[in-house]
Amino acid sequence: MILANSDDMASDRSTLSLVLPSHIDVLDYVQVVCDELCASARLNEDACHWVGVSVRESVVNAIRHGNKFDSAKHVHVDFSLLPAAAPEILEITVADEGGGFEPEDVADPLAPENLLKSSGRGIFFMRNFMDEVDLTRRPEGGMAVRMRKRLAVQDA
Repeated sequence: MILANSDDMASDRSTLSLVLPSHIDVLDYVQVVCDELCASARLNEDACHWVGVSVRESVVNAIRHGNKFDSAKHVHVDFSLLPAAAPEILEITVADEGGGFEPEDVADPLAPENLLKSSGRGIFFMRNFMDEVDLTRRPEGGMAVRMRKRLAVQDA
């Protein structure tokens, strides 16, 4: 695992970056990092929980569907606070090194034929628990999921 922390004043963001192997064992580590960052961003307990669920779902999707458990591929997770000086948004990007997919081709988990399936709800959860979710193909290959959660702005 590779961990990097940067404060990029040019882009006015503070970012913690993780590069993780494509193995389910990394989920607990990602959860701890996410929980700590949510707490430092002063998200309440419920919001922290749902952000954590979204991040876990995204990392599981990157490992399972994106990288297909390929040990030569990595999952990249960036946690950013925007703007760095007085954060208003927690932005999390999870990227894989797989073949990518078309987001509009993902089955609707609320369709009657999908209700009893044991999987297929990850993107649905992300979209319901986060304020913004964007899925894009990466130019270098794979997919990136960018999720944003608005933070409570503290009065000066």
